[in-house]
Amino acid sequence: MVPETNGTRATARLYDVVIVGSGFGGSINACRSAEAGRSVLVLERGRRYGPADFPRDVTDVDRLLWRYPNAPGSRGLYQLNVFSGLAVVVAAGVGGGSLIYANIHIRPDPVVFEDPRWPIGYDRPALDPFYDKVAATIGLAPVPADDSLPKRTAFLAAATGLGRSAFDPDEAVDWTKCKRITECEFGCPVGAKKSLDLNYLRRAEEAGAEIQPGAWVCHVEPLHGTYVVHFVDLNSGERRTVEGRRVVLSAGTLGTNAILLRSRDVAKTLPRLSGRLGRGISANGDFLGTIQHAAQDLDPWKGPDVTSVMTFFDREPAFTLAAPSFSEPVMAVLASFGQSDLSWLKPVSRLLWPRFGAVAEWSLKNGLLSQPLRLKGPGAGNPRRMTNLFAIGRDNAGGLAVLRDDRLDVVWNYAKENLGLIQRMEAAMRDVAVQYGGTFAPIGTWTAFRRITTVHPLGGCNLSESPDGGVVSLTGEVHNYPGLFVADGSVIPASIGFHPSMTIAAVAERIAEAVV
Repeated sequence: MVPETNGTRATARLYDVVIVGSGFGGSINACRSAEAGRSVLVLERGRRYGPADFPRDVTDVDRLLWRYPNAPGSRGLYQLNVFSGLAVVVAAGVGGGSLIYANIHIRPDPVVFEDPRWPIGYDRPALDPFYDKVAATIGLAPVPADDSLPKRTAFLAAATGLGRSAFDPDEAVDWTKCKRITECEFGCPVGAKKSLDLNYLRRAEEAGAEIQPGAWVCHVEPLHGTYVVHFVDLNSGERRTVEGRRVVLSAGTLGTNAILLRSRDVAKTLPRLSGRLGRGISANGDFLGTIQHAAQDLDPWKGPDVTSVMTFFDREPAFTLAAPSFSEPVMAVLASFGQSDLSWLKPVSRLLWPRFGAVAEWSLKNGLLSQPLRLKGPGAGNPRRMTNLFAIGRDNAGGLAVLRDDRLDVVWNYAKENLGLIQRMEAAMRDVAVQYGGTFAPIGTWTAFRRITTVHPLGGCNLSESPDGGVVSLTGEVHNYPGLFVADGSVIPASIGFHPSMTIAAVAERIAEAVV
């Protein structure tokens, strides 16, 4: 949807920096630009959330899910995108994905940056000062060592049994406030999560930055050395514009790719964008499974969602592995589903997959995911003896983002192109399940549809030395468009194989220096 461009501007003010999105890239750029004395406006599609505002009634789909513009009144916290090649879950709100991520911050092994898709000058030594800035600004620390957490003990014991290295990563949590209720990925209700609205964005506002929630950006247009950002004010329904000497697109991998594709191909305001736009989409190798019937109680709802990470970087395809778990009601529901083999659906998977999102929404509305099912699925067990498994790997970043009828799609034969990675991940998960004395099954979307679900989309606007290799320069400036920048997961040129938030943030800190 591209608004007409001949409307009256809603504001006459020219900002030094207009930032689209308030996740890691947007928050960091807002903070650094405002603290440097620049006038800053942040446009964020979602709303502000306080600890008591996060949705807990999963049947209230409009508060839970973001479905705009398909359902204009549905502007909730989570957006489920069912694309041709995979499913992607992202967040909408002031603070972006930091509102619902697992708080994990890891500096990847140096070998990650040896991938030739990373441009010269992007390696661990070059990024370490920026990792340091992120750690200092947010205030990171691992789970306290003296916390008695059975799920951590079991996970670390499994790593030892397999001869694998494991560690407790830094997390963005105030451990003095944390109640260990395992609700990190639902929006922390006690204010212990150090989400970006409580650090980078707070500092930005204290330095004079303005944040406008409820602003859905359509496209960007150059105008005599500045840029006009076209957006819909979701509170009034008005189509509006704002002008910036510099514009930073930080709408997340999906949002930024969509804005640039609309600008180039629909509004035709940025015709000189690189032909590499939309190429190189990665799911960061996300792969999900479950363990049921573990030999001991795991108390999975005690502690943060994730306590520890196991590494499988001894050979390619490399990956890391965690065992996230959630609050007691959620684990009870997940356990009740059992571990059914849905491979019998493969013959009709192409017909069913496009309807997956609608089925999920119907299930939420009708309460099928809000209470443990009375009729438990095959293999269902005691939720105390269950955990999820989450592998994060180095996929081939072979996805392609395109527009279809003005809607974003990601085309990718993920299963075929990343079969070796998936096979190694699944084998490792089965080995971990043996260590637990339990049973393993991969997520149903894999067995039924041969599709993965990711929460870590990357790429499409890759860092590069020239337009032939990607969309933005080594400083995040869009090739052929001086003053237009991108700073979010979309600039990451290859999968990481670790939780990506720390690297996205470090790269954003580096780009922020150029923006300022």
